[in-house]
Amino acid sequence: QVQLVQSGGGLVQAGGSLRLSCADSEHTLSSYVMGWFRAPPGKERTFVASITQNGVFTDYADSANGRFAVSRDDAKNTVYLQMSGLKPEDTAVYYCAAGPYNSRLQTTYDWWGQGTQVTVSS
Repeated sequence: QVQLVQSGGGLVQAGGSLRLSCADSEHTLSSYVMGWFRAPPGKERTFVASITQNGVFTDYADSANGRFAVSRDDAKNTVYLQMSGLKPEDTAVYYCAAGPYNSRLQTTYDWWGQGTQVTVSS
């Protein structure tokens, strides 16, 4: 069973950068589409970005496009979300997820990380 462990969240000032990581130490992630989602305080979780197997295709929510970059290193069984130009409205709990299909729908993802808090101060 895939077990995703996230790291890299924290507190950053507006305009700063953070890189989130999502890894599975025991199972290969190379056969999965990997997605990133986020849940702002008091709001529902929504799609942020996804990357297909082998990194051929990436997809971004409008709010992330041009500022965030999703990548994967299958040799390390790790997926990354590089976030730049952070804004206070990016404050949220961020989740990574693994699934068989490239989709913005949470229901298509079978395994989820534990979530990591990202707080952007103004």
